[in-house]
Amino acid sequence: MENTLQAIKITDNARQRILATAEKEQVDTTAARLRIAVVPGGCSGLTYDLGWDTTVREQDEVCDVDGLPIVIDARSMAYLEGSVLDFSDGLQGKGFHFSNPQAVRNCACGESFGL
Repeated sequence: MENTLQAIKITDNARQRILATAEKEQVDTTAARLRIAVVPGGCSGLTYDLGWDTTVREQDEVCDVDGLPIVIDARSMAYLEGSVLDFSDGLQGKGFHFSNPQAVRNCACGESFGL
């Protein structure tokens, strides 16, 4: 099952891994939220950034996905529209992976994308 956030979906597998990471890192999810952002970088021009943040800005969208507090800025939201965040520990590498229908090119390592 996937949980919908305005622009993106977060799979149950990704949500569970994020919550487990928060617990392991002793992150207080009542004070901190997972910030999902698209930032310049990587060999294809843009890269995804995930991290804990206690700051919520005016242009941010904030929501809760089954106990997972999320924040995404408006600029990143436009890049993330239709994306799915998943976690995998299979043959193609362990970690969080975005499937973004807007990406017209991806780098070989899967860490960056271009529009």
